[in-house]
Amino acid sequence: MQFKHFSIPVSNAEPFEEELNRFLRSHKVLGVESSVINDKNGAYWAYCIKYIEKALNTYNGDSMVIKKDYRTILDEDTFQKFSKLREIRKQFATEDAIPAYAVFTDEELAGLAKLETFNVKNMLTIKGIGQKKVEKYGEKFVRLFIENKQD
Repeated sequence: MQFKHFSIPVSNAEPFEEELNRFLRSHKVLGVESSVINDKNGAYWAYCIKYIEKALNTYNGDSMVIKKDYRTILDEDTFQKFSKLREIRKQFATEDAIPAYAVFTDEELAGLAKLETFNVKNMLTIKGIGQKKVEKYGEKFVRLFIENKQD
């Protein structure tokens, strides 16, 4: 874990805010502490960012979770299916304004990519995919996958 500090003046803050926002977008942020400081130089925001540099592992509250590189785990054809499924998942997540993993996790997508016959019934055979996910996403997910496969 690492720390980065930012000071942003209360007035004329735009260039400093952009630097802060760029940093936040490019790192795995664990926490942010902020306060307003007044001193002889004026008023400014002070931020302390707690982050992980280029994190391959994440902390889920109980233990470290090692991210998998599905490009090395799956064969080439299966990885291509996995990639298409990720694109479809992103559409669903954007439409519902939720994180992509709330639609299907990467592990669930890898399981779907390995299916010989991709249909709603077979989706239920994948660990983590239950009736509620199938009811909410199943038919449309299968339809979009088949449409994308023909492109």
